[in-house]
Order: sequence, then C-alpha cells, then structure tokens
Amino acid sequence: MNAVDPTLLRARRSWYVYDWANSAFVTTTQTVLFSPYLTVLARRAACPDQPTGCTRDLSVLGLPVAPGSLALYTITVATLLSAVLLPFVGALADRTPHRHRLLGGFAWVGATAATAMVAMGGDRWWLGVLLALVAVVSLTCSLVVNDALLCDVSAPEERDAVSSRGWAAGYLGGFTLLALNLLVVSSPATFGLTDEWAVRVSLASAGLWWGLFTVVPVLGLRRLPPRPVLDLAQTPDQTPDQTPAQARSLTAPFRQLLTTLRGLRHHPQVLRFLLAYLIFNDGIQTVIAASSVYGQEQLGFSSAQLLTTVLLVQAVAFAGALLFGRIAGRLGAQRTILGGLGLWIVVVLGAFGVPRGAFSTWLALAVLIGLVLGGTQALSRSLFSRLVPRGAEAEYFSLYQAGERGTSWLGTLVFGLVAQLSGSYRPALVALLAFFVVGAVLLTRVDVAAGVQQAQRGADPVR
Repeated sequence: MNAVDPTLLRARRSWYVYDWANSAFVTTTQTVLFSPYLTVLARRAACPDQPTGCTRDLSVLGLPVAPGSLALYTITVATLLSAVLLPFVGALADRTPHRHRLLGGFAWVGATAATAMVAMGGDRWWLGVLLALVAVVSLTCSLVVNDALLCDVSAPEERDAVSSRGWAAGYLGGFTLLALNLLVVSSPATFGLTDEWAVRVSLASAGLWWGLFTVVPVLGLRRLPPRPVLDLAQTPDQTPDQTPAQARSLTAPFRQLLTTLRGLRHHPQVLRFLLAYLIFNDGIQTVIAASSVYGQEQLGFSSAQLLTTVLLVQAVAFAGALLFGRIAGRLGAQRTILGGLGLWIVVVLGAFGVPRGAFSTWLALAVLIGLVLGGTQALSRSLFSRLVPRGAEAEYFSLYQAGERGTSWLGTLVFGLVAQLSGSYRPALVALLAFFVVGAVLLTRVDVAAGVQQAQRGADPVR
C-alpha cells in the first residue's frame, strides 16, 4: 500500500472532526430533545389550561396542526427549503477554491441558531420552529460541502474506509456530549436547574459544541493542495456566445441547476442510486427523527430514558460503522447496504411490537439500530462518491443531501399524517416499511461498475 502524503493525512483527520462536531446537534437536538420539547410547548400554547391532556389543534398560519405532529412538519418544511437551496450550494462549492470557508460559514450559522434554542420556553413554539428551520437547512448545506470534500481527502478505493471512520467519529462525538447531557437532564437539581431549563441548556450545548469544533476542519483543510476548479467567470453551461459577465449573472445558478439535472441522463447509475437512496434514507431518517416522540408519547418513556437509549445507539454505532466498513471491503458496499436495509425492516417490526413501558425490549432494539445506522449511511456516502462525475462532486452531493440525515420529507410527512389521522404512532411506524422495501429493490438495479466508468469520464456535456 502506498504511503499517504502527510499533508493529505492531516487534512483527512481534520475532515473527520466535522462529523464529530455536527453529530452533537444531530443526536442531542434533532434525535432526542427538540421534538418532545417542541411538543410540550405546542400543547401549552394550544391548551394553556390543561396542556397534559390537550386534544385541541394548534393554529399554524391558519392551518390546524396537532401539537404532536408539529415537530415532524417542521422537519418537512426544512427539507423543502433545503431542496431549493442545496443545488445552488453545490454549484458554488464546485466553483470555489475555498470549500473549507463555505463549510465553516454554513456550520456557524446553524450552530448559532442551535445555541439560541436556549430561549425556547413558555409557549414560544414558533421560536423553536424558526430556529430549527435555520439550523437544519444550514446543517444540510454544510454537509454538501463536507461530503464533496471526501473526494478531496481520499482516493476512490479508500472511500469506504475513510467515510466509515468519519461516521464513527461522529457517533463518538455525539455519544460524548449526549452522556454529559444525560447527567444534566437526569439530575437537573444537582446543577441548580429545573427540568425544563435542563433541556434548554442541553439544546444550547449542542450548538456550542458544533460551532467550536468546526474550527478544527476549517483550519485543517487549508492544508489541502490546490484542487482544479472552474474559473468563476465560467460555468459548464456557458455557451460560446456567452460572455463571462453573463455566466456570472444572477441567472447562472438556475441555468447550472438545469444543466446538472439534465446531465443525470448521461449518468444513469447516479440517477438510479439517488432514487433508491432518497427512498430508503427517508425511512432511516424518519425512524431517527420520530423515535423520541414515539418513545415518549406511544411507549411512555421519560426524557432520561430516551437519552439513555440514544446514548446506547451512539456507542454501538461507533463500532457498527467501522464493522460495516470492513464488511464492505470483502462483500462490496452495495451488498453490505442491502443487508443493512434488511436489518432496518427487522427494527421497524420490532418497534411496532414493543409494549408500553417495556424499556428493556426498547434497549435491545437500540443495539440493533446502532449496529446498522452508521454502516448504511457511511457506505451510501462512499458508494455515491464513486459514481459522481469528476469536477462536479458538490453539485451531485447537493442532490444526494436532499435525502440525507436532516432532510427526510416524504417519510416525516407520511408519519405525521398517519399519526394525526389514526391517533396512534404505531400504524405510522408500520407505514415506513414501504420505504425500506422499495429502496432495497431499487438499489439492486444499480450497476456500480458501469457507474464508476461513467464517473471517470467526468461531467458529460448536455447534448
């Protein structure tokens, strides 16, 4: 094996730290505390006289919304906003020599919004919705840049292992902060806090963690050797009769988005993988986003129990991501992902059957989730990185991120609607099985070898 250049190795280690940084927000805020706490605030606003037994709807822009579905709808709106913005972020990231600056800018905007969640309280559900929209959209924008950087810090044959190590670092970071927050939420009086203030301080800590540790990749990735990028005065869609000024015009990002979308026809394996990933990852992300609400509302678990659950998931996921990376080295990423999707089906069926209050059974499922969570996502990222055309990594990863961790839209919408119409989260959970089954079937239709050959030719011109 050829020795890795020391400069590249240091930059790669810095790149790992961004997963460590943003995972604190994903675990403490998105996965555990935000949805249940926003539900409490929404019920308090809808039923100020009796919030614990509230059966009234909340009026949101004139529309009736069940308090228990507000957090899921918030994620849905954030995803739709991301779907509009991310392709332009990808086009910009492919045209700047300063990707690390873009990474830091998006991350610090999101971290500021996440830290400001400490101001949530009373019946200020609207503040939580606004801050979540800013934080989630900023997170997904930063992940477009971060995923594109995977192609800068590793060769194609290294990406399964490098991507898995990044995810493992993320789970370790999420585990570390979540363990600290578990102490705060479990024993708030020890720290001079009320139960509600313990949640608010924990939400703020996730934003601070995200922002502070982002300094490491922003500084460390400056060491990367210069990468060839398109001149900012030129775009791939610039025709011979266009001037550089026209290419730099306000309409250039829109033209480039259309060019990227039309270019997918020259990379059919990318399109097939995106369709499969969008579907099965919607299922994964909805399970993650809805798990805390399901555990609290359907199964009656406390915030401390939910924190313990996610803490266990994070601990197991650290080893699971590395394990799946090794399995992929023998079986290939595609087969390994398919095996992981089979285990996700087992998880959903198992969660449906968990009796109310059966915490030990719930924890057993948490171990299985941790085993497959990081592996399926890390390998999906590395597999996609080998299919995208050279020179357009960020643009294609912007499409990829539309179905990534904080951006499920169809899954959360289906889950929220079924829960609201049925009055129970159990049938809503069963509805998610379709995402894993359909996604797995579509993934089997991806010809990875053909996709790699197409990617090596670069971004074909649209004809």
